[in-house]
Amino acid sequence: MPSACDPKNAVVLLDTREHTPEHEHAVHLKLAAGLAQLLGCAVVQPAQPPSSADNYYYLPTETLIGPDRHAAMGIRTEQDMFGGLVSHPYMATKAISHPLPANASFPPGWTDAFAQQASDALLRGYTVFSKADARRAAQLLLLEGPLRLKPVLACAGRGQQVITQLDELDPLLANIDDHELALWGLVLEEDLSDVQTFSVGQVSVAGLTCSYHGTQQLTHDHQGIEVYGGSELVVVRGGYQDLLQLALEDHLRLAINQAITYEQAAEQHFPGFIASRRNYDIARGNNPQGHLRSGVLEQSWRLGGASSAELLALQAFAADPALQRVRASTHEVFGTPDLPADATLFYQGNDSELGQLSKFARIREHDHSE
Repeated sequence: MPSACDPKNAVVLLDTREHTPEHEHAVHLKLAAGLAQLLGCAVVQPAQPPSSADNYYYLPTETLIGPDRHAAMGIRTEQDMFGGLVSHPYMATKAISHPLPANASFPPGWTDAFAQQASDALLRGYTVFSKADARRAAQLLLLEGPLRLKPVLACAGRGQQVITQLDELDPLLANIDDHELALWGLVLEEDLSDVQTFSVGQVSVAGLTCSYHGTQQLTHDHQGIEVYGGSELVVVRGGYQDLLQLALEDHLRLAINQAITYEQAAEQHFPGFIASRRNYDIARGNNPQGHLRSGVLEQSWRLGGASSAELLALQAFAADPALQRVRASTHEVFGTPDLPADATLFYQGNDSELGQLSKFARIREHDHSE
């Protein structure tokens, strides 16, 4: 169904990464084709660097950094891409989720105002951009219990370490490049036990907006390592307020409201920030004192593991104006499973890095308005 907005000439997959695994590239191409269907155009891979005159819609593989540079390509509003755009590198990562310790060093564009406004939506922790500040932040956090050291560029919890005493920190810091640390930052955060992680998100494409809450599943890869296995989403037509109209358990309502608080702080304090794909991970667990804590771990203003389910939901809403709610899911399965009859396959093959892998999405439980 073509967009009611300014029509686009084509969809362009904008892969800005040094290396993209085969299975991810296949998913990106399938997402690009689905977005093109929604927008009523084709997918192209231009021979020349694109300009704003081309009137393309972009699917970036990462959060874009630098509004001026991307405006020249025609990315000025959220109608121009599936993803997000920020003005400084640290804004694209979980580094924004915490304030600095007192008198710490910080990169260009840093503001503590974000963490101040979003404080009710955050766990206890600090972001640092130097090793000396990391030590000071660790001393403060360890007074109340173990802390979790979180590299900001890692995905799916990879590279995280739990520290119970200060002398465990220096060997971990020794592996971190000072220049990279000064540019991107490092997060130190209270370590929770019995953690549940919820996803809250919103996507807007072709004049359609839908919002969701959901959970993530884990699976085991061919090496027996626990990795992301998919997402289960409840998706409604409309914005976060439409999502809040659902009958929700208290902890889910809190998670959605924390995501809203976090997003509003970003919109207020990050000049140049735009996003048509917004996803937030919210953790709920117990701190060392046994108190229940809930807070946004990080944002994803780019395509992600749940985007195939987001796409199926958008397509369902576009095809049926009376449809108000769906349940959509993504699945990543190692080996060769029997696919459900209603599966939309995004990748199936023997990936050179991960081995035999299937990625598919499903949509169920269509709820119509009365």
